[in-house]
Amino acid sequence: MTDMDKIVEKVRQALVSSADEKIRLSGERFFKEEVRMYGVASASAQRFSRDFFKEVKDLPKSEILRICEVFWKSGYMEESFVACHWSDLIHKQLSREDFVVLERWVNSYVTNWASCDTLCNHTVGSFIDMYPEFLEKLKDWAKSSNRWTKRASAVSLIIPARQGRYLEDIFEIADILLLDSDDLVQKGYGWMLKAASQAHQNEVFDYVMRNKAVMPRTALRYAIEKMPKELKVEAMKRK
Repeated sequence: MTDMDKIVEKVRQALVSSADEKIRLSGERFFKEEVRMYGVASASAQRFSRDFFKEVKDLPKSEILRICEVFWKSGYMEESFVACHWSDLIHKQLSREDFVVLERWVNSYVTNWASCDTLCNHTVGSFIDMYPEFLEKLKDWAKSSNRWTKRASAVSLIIPARQGRYLEDIFEIADILLLDSDDLVQKGYGWMLKAASQAHQNEVFDYVMRNKAVMPRTALRYAIEKMPKELKVEAMKRK
């Protein structure tokens, strides 16, 4: 057994030993799609992730990413959260060449909104902040046939959007996703617009008003959630 195998096994044993059937069944009710879960409380999973990272933090970046990919491949949500946490902890070490790894995770292993959002809000979003030329790749993701890749294109910009960055790119991604029929994609880009409205309320309100005739109501409601009541009323009026 390699050192990598030993680390993976330790994490899995910790998750299995803390699994609770009630937590698993309760957690599964949050998802429309089928998910695989051990049934570990979030606080416990976070603690395991922090504790076991101490055993890998001095490994080369490439080795940590390989271990993360093993967790992704398992299909278990708690293992995906460990992978998300570890990749976020080393995000400052990521180089432009590592985008292919993040893209593979999104395209191949993300199968639910929780894993999508945890990976993209943090690791992918941080990567984009370091290498903003990859915003163009997010626009390619928005054109994917994969619902999670489309959602990822939007939710990767949540934190930068709150800070007022990339507004024109945010509107371009919203334009691409505007008429998407998938409610999880609608919620994703609506959330992105809501985040952007915290720094650019007028611009986002104008965008919503220009597109309200065709924008799905799910996306619209998300987009205006943080706005004053009078703007919400105006945006929700049907013509």
